Amino acid sequence: MSTGDYSDEVPVYAPPPEGHVSHSRLERVLRAGRFAVTAELNPPDSADPSDVFEAAQPLGEVADAINATDASGANCHMSSIGISALLTRAGYSTVYQISCRDRNRIAIQGDVLGAAAMGVSNVLCLTGDGVGVGDQPGAKPVFDFDSLTLLRTIRTMRDQGMFLSGRKITRPPQMFLGAAENPCIPPHDWRPERLAKKVEAGAEFIQTNYIYDIPLFEKFMARVRDLGLDKKVYILPGVGPLASAKAARWMRSNVPGIHVPDALIDRMEKAEKPGAEGKKICIELIQQIREIKGVAGVHVMAYRREHQVSEIILESGVLEGRQPRRRSERR
Repeated sequence: MSTGDYSDEVPVYAPPPEGHVSHSRLERVLRAGRFAVTAELNPPDSADPSDVFEAAQPLGEVADAINATDASGANCHMSSIGISALLTRAGYSTVYQISCRDRNRIAIQGDVLGAAAMGVSNVLCLTGDGVGVGDQPGAKPVFDFDSLTLLRTIRTMRDQGMFLSGRKITRPPQMFLGAAENPCIPPHDWRPERLAKKVEAGAEFIQTNYIYDIPLFEKFMARVRDLGLDKKVYILPGVGPLASAKAARWMRSNVPGIHVPDALIDRMEKAEKPGAEGKKICIELIQQIREIKGVAGVHVMAYRREHQVSEIILESGVLEGRQPRRRSERR
């Protein structure tokens, strides 16, 4: 596949292509029916921009957009908007994550305009983890919004050109709206219904938490198709390499909604090189997920192991026929 369709640099306020809401590379790849790849950048505990660029470089080789996380796990790191600004100016396409935990509606609406002005064209709307799970539990949570009201707010700003107050926005943000979902949180039958609410609120793409249980995810997707949601939203299941059997057990016991089947843990336990086996499992999961009807791409998360993401994606074969991304492909 030629990337010529994605290399044009355009002014921030130029009209999006016909049938699009933004100049997002991710949106164009998805609407073209190609298998999309997004990847998560783990923000540094540093004010040095070179730390961001070092982590982004291997991700940019394979990802249609790089997620800048927003204090995930309620732990403080470099801000999502700061990382998004750095990466956008360097020519990377980003997904600006917004957690409702830390800012009220005034700050959030202002940040959205600021991000759009910098050329950020993808946003992921999250409710956010409670402060009690982080390393500063004495912080005061905000939660003025949840993910649904955040989606509705940014859609109002974009499509109606106004703030929640009703005041007019001179140039509305052109943003492709995303939300998160976790198919593995019980009650499982309710998760597709929750997804439907997010689509109704304005979600145009979905990134899920880690998927290790393929049969459970297939049941989720079957219900998604029954509801017709696969025709309304682009779904990118989350995957990531397991480091060891011990790490897999810890995730299963301590991270809500992540189910690692016994068979995978046993396989990791027996492996001579657990890290290599975890990488192999991740590649296999991507290949299986790609065959599930209604899946539009994959979201890869590898904590502090960004270098592995490029290897995993290339070895999975999901980008076969696509040329490497050029640095001039902005937004």
